[in-house]
Parts: sequence; C-alpha cells; structure tokens
Amino acid sequence: MALADELIEGGVTWAGVGFMAGSGLLHVVYYASLQRAYASGDLSVVYPLARGAGPLLSVAAAILFLGERPGTLGLAGGLLIVAGVLSLVAGGSRAGTGAALTTGAAIAAYTVWDAHAVGPLNQPPIVYFWGAELIRVLLLSPLVRDPGTAWRENRRAIVGVGTLSPLAYVLVLFALTRAPVSLVAPVRESSVVIGALLGARVLGEGHLGRRIAAACAIAVGIAALALS
Repeated sequence: MALADELIEGGVTWAGVGFMAGSGLLHVVYYASLQRAYASGDLSVVYPLARGAGPLLSVAAAILFLGERPGTLGLAGGLLIVAGVLSLVAGGSRAGTGAALTTGAAIAAYTVWDAHAVGPLNQPPIVYFWGAELIRVLLLSPLVRDPGTAWRENRRAIVGVGTLSPLAYVLVLFALTRAPVSLVAPVRESSVVIGALLGARVLGEGHLGRRIAAACAIAVGIAALALS
C-alpha cells in the first residue's frame, strides 16, 4: 500500500494504474499474435503486414476517438498502405496473414491507449511503462517453462531484446507526449522495407521483387501519414 501511495504522489493517478493494466493486457495480445504470425508466415510478409496495418489502424482510431484530422496526403498514404498490404496478402499463407493483421490491430490498440495515458491523463512515461511491464510479467509468468535452459541457450538475445525493446518503447511514449498519434505511429514503423529485404534475401523466402515493392509502398504510405 505504501508503494501505491508513493506512485500516486509521484504523478501516477489511479486512472493511470488502470491504463497500465490495460496496456499490459494489450501488449500480451500483441506478443502472442506476433509469435503465432512468425511461426506460420514469412518474415518478409508478416513484418510489413503487421507494421503497416498498425499505423493505418492507429490513425483511423485517432480520427475516431482522439479527434485528430489527417489531410489529403494522409488519406493517400493510407490507400498506399492498403495497396501494399493487399499485395503481401496475395503471397502469404492465410495463417500468417491473419495473425499478422491481429498483431497490427494490437499495435493500433495499445498505441492509442498509451497515447491517452501519457497525453490527456499526463502519466509519467517511464513510470507508466514499467507499471505496464509489471502487469505483463504477472500475466506471462505462469506460462514460463524451464527459464534456466532458455537463459543458457539464448542469453545474448534475451539481454539484447530486454534492453533495446523497452528503451525503444519508452522513447515512443515520450514522443506521444509531444506529437499526435497520427504522426508518431507511422514514423515508428519506417523499418518495413528492411524487414521485407531481410526476409526475402537473408532467409531466402523468395518473391524478392514483389515483396520489396509492396513494402516500399507501405513505407511511402507511412511517410505520407507522418507528413499529413
């Protein structure tokens, strides 16, 4: 109870605590759907599809729920993203495609949710992030099997992801305190071309030209959303 009182005094409201819980749950949905997508689909399809659908849905949600109004350029960017997504869907497995789109929906949901928490609710981004992380730990810990083996076999990957992923999202939260969702969400997903290229070339997934072209269309659409 003393810890809760200290958090409240530090700028976190009880509404913020509720948003932390919701954010933790939405991120668990994101992680689960992303893993399912990678297990059944190609990286060069899943990554651009999930990351392209995310900002498109985020902007749509920002228009509906946060009152943001992107211009004509943003709408044109949305159409480009849809075209790129449809091109990728034509070459991907149904299982991978469905899970990737679910991942994109989860990205949009937690982006708009967290934007409201650190924006209108004025929650401290770092404290808010770690509160949501605690919720994720509580939700996922019962599913952990043999953590000792996982640590021994994947120590470097665990340290790398455990360091870079939280740092990246804390920066996103700070960006959301200074810029609208319709700008931050698209800029954050500017790596879709790299993901498609790595999958098609490094992992040998094939269809290099079509998948890179689709990813480029998504990237241009994302840039248009960001500039609108």
